[in-house]
Amino acid sequence: MRSYGAAVVVMAFDEGGQADSVEKRVAICRRSYDLLLREAGFSPHDIIFDPNIFAVATGIEAHDRYALDFIEATRQIKASMPGVKVSGGVSNVSFSFRGNDAVREAMHTVFLYHAIGTGMDMGIVNAGMIEVYDQIAPELLERVEDVILARREDATERLVSYAVTISAKGKVAVKDERWRDAPVAERLRHALIKGMADYIEEDTEEARLHFAEPLEVIEGPLMDGMGVVGDLFGAGKMFLPQVVKSARVMKRAVAHLTPYIEASKAAGSSKGRILMATVKGDVHDIGKNIVGVVLGCNNYDIIDLGVMVSADRILDAARLHNVDMIGLSGLITPSLDEMVHVAQEMERQGFDIPLLIGGATTSRMHTAVKIAPAYHKPVVHVLDASRAVTVASSLKGNETERLRFMQALDEDYQVFRDRYTAKQDEGRFVTLEEARKNAGALDFSTYSPPAPRNPGVHVLDHVDLATLAAVIDWTPFFQTWELAGRYPAILDDHVVGEQARVLFEDAKAMLAELIAGKWLRARGVYGLFPANRRGDDVVVWTDESRREVLSVLHHIRQQNRKSDGQPNRSLADFIAPEGTPDWIGGFAITTGHGLEERAAAYEADHDDYNSILLKALGDRLAEAFAEYLHAQIRSEYWGYSPDERLSAEDLIHEKYRGIRPAPGYPACPDHTEKATLWSLLDAERNTGITLTDSFAMFPTAAVSGWYFSHPDARYFGTGKIGRDQVEDLARRKGWPADVMERWLRPVLNYG
Repeated sequence: MRSYGAAVVVMAFDEGGQADSVEKRVAICRRSYDLLLREAGFSPHDIIFDPNIFAVATGIEAHDRYALDFIEATRQIKASMPGVKVSGGVSNVSFSFRGNDAVREAMHTVFLYHAIGTGMDMGIVNAGMIEVYDQIAPELLERVEDVILARREDATERLVSYAVTISAKGKVAVKDERWRDAPVAERLRHALIKGMADYIEEDTEEARLHFAEPLEVIEGPLMDGMGVVGDLFGAGKMFLPQVVKSARVMKRAVAHLTPYIEASKAAGSSKGRILMATVKGDVHDIGKNIVGVVLGCNNYDIIDLGVMVSADRILDAARLHNVDMIGLSGLITPSLDEMVHVAQEMERQGFDIPLLIGGATTSRMHTAVKIAPAYHKPVVHVLDASRAVTVASSLKGNETERLRFMQALDEDYQVFRDRYTAKQDEGRFVTLEEARKNAGALDFSTYSPPAPRNPGVHVLDHVDLATLAAVIDWTPFFQTWELAGRYPAILDDHVVGEQARVLFEDAKAMLAELIAGKWLRARGVYGLFPANRRGDDVVVWTDESRREVLSVLHHIRQQNRKSDGQPNRSLADFIAPEGTPDWIGGFAITTGHGLEERAAAYEADHDDYNSILLKALGDRLAEAFAEYLHAQIRSEYWGYSPDERLSAEDLIHEKYRGIRPAPGYPACPDHTEKATLWSLLDAERNTGITLTDSFAMFPTAAVSGWYFSHPDARYFGTGKIGRDQVEDLARRKGWPADVMERWLRPVLNYG
């Protein structure tokens, strides 16, 4: 298990059966803890205890303390076994009330509220079966807490008698215009909370005439409304799409008032000023924009420098605007190194403000191990928009609150550094020579690679957007908006379903409009080339004679120690060695031409919601284009699966032969190989997609990669690699080793 880097989940069982008291739970977990640390060499951070959650309110007196005993056992386990995690099957606790969802939801919510407070880290429960703690009806809350916390002897009887009077109730949306009869301040607050912009300029003007100064409208009803929005979002009672709509209403109101404020030379109060930027070489900004909207909703002034911003520009702007903190964003792995550089420059230039780190490629581990040591002030990894306000508030709080936050951050980061160091010392890696001996090469003696029907480079222009829309994978679209769940089930989710349906309707409406109006242009290029494996490289030939080398693709091999029978893979393994004719493909596609201009127009109209919605749709269409083209490759252009007939759902779940790994992603983490792909395809001329200094693609709604046809080709992650492979790869590419090391720093297994 350790060879796979796996953690363990330990149930509180022993020879006598399941632990059902505090003492037994703690004793069994302690015994397991000692065995795993001393005998098996596990890190405590890789141990997850499940101390058994049992049903309460069963009518059996011995069961009355089951929930409370789990909570107390959790407290003792976390106190006496540092580093471990605690989990449990939450839905067990309410089993006595199966069929009454209202009571079960309340029991899950109350149980989690108290168990998390004593250290519970994770749990198994249907997210649709959880309520908001302070929205539980007071009488139901009291009776449920009596049961969960075993507060009175008749708790079960009281909850059972109350349960028969209630049941889960559905919700019906009713359009109600009665709010228009309320005073203007209440109307503004209502519009902000509901994200309704229909009357916002009209109501804002009425409020301006009512107040002595235009600024009072912002600092009064508008900020009151946004304060409610921030509180609801922080408490999990509003979701991100609703917050962005509220921000749109706020921006339009402020835009209406701005000329009057400037005329009166008034200045408003603010919680702080935050500078945000996507780092040099990276062009992705959806996540950054969402975080900026959420922080803006909570009365922070946001200075957004945009994308591809150098360290010098970031720090010069930070001084110019006298900001309270800097936020860096990035999607591609080279951005991680650029973030380290920015932190080093902040240290060198004597900055003393916090640095926030975010983006899909970032992590707490990388922040703790690589970025934070470069700068003496707080460096905080912000997982998503929902955490941003809490982090900013803690960093801008009073001295006691700030010190408490920083101390907890330091302790958290030290755990990650210790874990990182421990993993480097566990002998989890082999030499490159050993990895190559364990390559487990495919047998090409009984397999004839298929020749493509349509070899060479081919350009696709003005691909029909409606065709691409039919194969969109919608699940990541909802994830962009921080709505958890798989499509289409998310539309009926008990917690986020209502907002997911509203968002989906907005997306479908915009999708229809952009298709009809030809807002975006889909362009692509693909190439199919004769190729052969040569060690860990793939040689691409100029023609079928295979005498002249056109290009060489340099691949990386896994170096983590494998269990018996498991190979150390490289993408090169899926191509036949010289002597057996084989082929490889490449592609680059985009649906982003026209997107930035349209998004900018929305932003100029203070409409972040539609700007983010359009960018998210652009990304989904690009992924759909990549999936659509791959299907055409398999069935027609290469033609190795001519009879393939797959549904859109089958395509999403990759139920087909062949793979399309992308440079910079787990199977081929070297972003610099994109330069070779671009050269082979003449991609910039054929698609209009350019590469930044860090090999990010622009327009951002773009996908590129390689095509492998072998039936055993599969996706994998190379994981961390050693110095010997870095030096070997540098030699093969003809690069200095330190340059190769810089590009591969996120995947190195050494410091």
